[in-house]
Amino acid sequence: MRLVLLVLLLATSPSVRAQYDPLRIDPPRADQHAAPLDLSVDDQPRAREIPLRVYLPDSSDPAPLAMFSHGLGGSREMSAYLGKHWSARGYVVVFLQHPGSDDSVWKEARPLQRMAAMRQAANLENFLLRAGDVPATIDALQRWNSQSGHALAGRIDLQRIGMSGHSFGAVTTQAVSGQSPPVGKGFTDPRIKAAVVMSPSTPRGGSAAKAFADVSIPWMLLTGTKDISPIGGADLDSRLGVYPALPPGDKYELVMHNAQHSAFTERALPGEKHPRNPNHHRAILAVTTAFWDAYLKDDAQAKQWLAGDAVRGVLEADDTWKKK
Repeated sequence: MRLVLLVLLLATSPSVRAQYDPLRIDPPRADQHAAPLDLSVDDQPRAREIPLRVYLPDSSDPAPLAMFSHGLGGSREMSAYLGKHWSARGYVVVFLQHPGSDDSVWKEARPLQRMAAMRQAANLENFLLRAGDVPATIDALQRWNSQSGHALAGRIDLQRIGMSGHSFGAVTTQAVSGQSPPVGKGFTDPRIKAAVVMSPSTPRGGSAAKAFADVSIPWMLLTGTKDISPIGGADLDSRLGVYPALPPGDKYELVMHNAQHSAFTERALPGEKHPRNPNHHRAILAVTTAFWDAYLKDDAQAKQWLAGDAVRGVLEADDTWKKK
């Protein structure tokens, strides 16, 4: 009898019952959970419409916000695995679509002209438009959050905003989350409290140390040993050059072995020859969720998970994990 009681006590003790796992969905969501919500921002000062896809958590209480910016030629529909998991973990997740550097660039071009059209769209004008799309979207979310009867009314904790993105979306994320340009005041939005950067890159001009010296919020960088894009000129040295240039304090880097540029998306890119590794998505979901939990929910267990040995449980032997 004493042994049975001891087992029951251990099974229900807080340390056992609440062991942190960023991949756990509790209670599990059914596959048929509510479809995402498609909205658009009417940015009248710039005469620009920004399509959004919003993934909502089950709870209607105000939840932290995680935003995502797609890569060149992408859309709000891409990387849905992130939106589904993050929302199931209790976040309002907003995917931005950036007209001018979205899928309209290649969809309207002939097959042999698509790569040239993509290269042409990777320009300064579209970068500036993207950098403006982020604060315009936050402004709209603030309005909707306080607008009685709106689908997002009262759903967002606007004091807890995270920004993320892949490739051109990573460039966008870096710009609005603390990176300094060679000249001018930059695009940092102080409402953003943490950032996840997938396929980061150092600036083409100027010093990386200067560009990232003023990054004061938590950043997580994710890349792979084969993370090279055919457009933009960012090689592996550029991907790996961001982390050393960041000031210490709540900065993380995951380098996944043999991960290609498409590892962060849901399908291979043209020209990629290596098979996709299912564990890459598992690792991405785990470390990014723990990061959001740590810095948007102030979850002490998530911070311990990131800082300890447990994180290695979702990585493979040749993956590299760093923190400072």
